[in-house]
Amino acid sequence: MPPQLRVYVPDHPLIKHWLGVARDVNTPGVLFKTAMSELGRWLTYEATRYWFPTLETTVNSPLAPCNATLINPEIPIAVIPILRAGLSLLDGAQTLLPVASIYHLGLVRDEETLENTCYLNKLPEKFAPNTQIIILEPMLATGGSIMTAMQEIAQREADISLVRIISVVAAPPALQQLNTHYPNLNVYTAIIDEGINEQGYIVPGLGDAGDRAFGT
Repeated sequence: MPPQLRVYVPDHPLIKHWLGVARDVNTPGVLFKTAMSELGRWLTYEATRYWFPTLETTVNSPLAPCNATLINPEIPIAVIPILRAGLSLLDGAQTLLPVASIYHLGLVRDEETLENTCYLNKLPEKFAPNTQIIILEPMLATGGSIMTAMQEIAQREADISLVRIISVVAAPPALQQLNTHYPNLNVYTAIIDEGINEQGYIVPGLGDAGDRAFGT
């Protein structure tokens, strides 16, 4: 049986709460940004729950030596926020992954053609072997941006099976594209909505995440 995209919608009350806050059109910009940061935190928590390689060691507590399980520091971790909206998730994700390397990827969409172009690419020339990569893309709508991001990452010798995508709202068109081209991926999202409109926005979605987060 061929591999299929794995999409996880964590059943966590805090994720549901902050999603509701983010969806509300009456949520002010400052609170919206807080909601996105919290979603970044809790979705990253869920995405990394069973993911990191660990090592068994011994540490000295104030009273006696004891066994300890630590995340293997030799495994590189990379976080890639897709600008602009991905920055709204970064604070929450970075709180849990303070030693991760942050690589920015800036994409802009033509509102008429819905095609996107890259205006900033800070990805490394090549990812180190076994690098675990988290992509922060709040809205998986048409799939244009995430497909461009995946192509850029794949060109840099990343192990695609070690890539995880964190989004807030996902729609079928983007998930179908990912399943067709990158079926080994894992996607963590707060919700899967019914579809997109003619302008390429997810319905009901939460509007333009970048504009709402940055007051533009």
